[in-house]
Amino acid sequence: MVRAAEELLCWAAGRLHEVGRSPGDARQAAEGSLAVAQAKAFGSEVAAEVAGDLFALSGASAADERHDLSRHWRNARTHASHDPVDWKYHHVGNFLLNDVLPPNHGQL
Repeated sequence: MVRAAEELLCWAAGRLHEVGRSPGDARQAAEGSLAVAQAKAFGSEVAAEVAGDLFALSGASAADERHDLSRHWRNARTHASHDPVDWKYHHVGNFLLNDVLPPNHGQL
């Protein structure tokens, strides 16, 4: 899953490179935003799952405060909760299925 998240991030970066710093129109800007939204949404889910798996693989000793491994899970969850992915998936799906451009603000 981590490799898939990395590949999606590379794809999104390539899409942003194609769009450029000054998109030609609203559709191009939306396509760049949606590419980033896909990478962010998937990456957030992967980060939380991998951080949780760290405890499953490491056993009870991983929860020992001296290792502070729980910070990885907390960081992943904090970033995901500050930028909820549900709306990203909604806008990506609405664009792909209905050709509806996402809002042009920080919600995406």
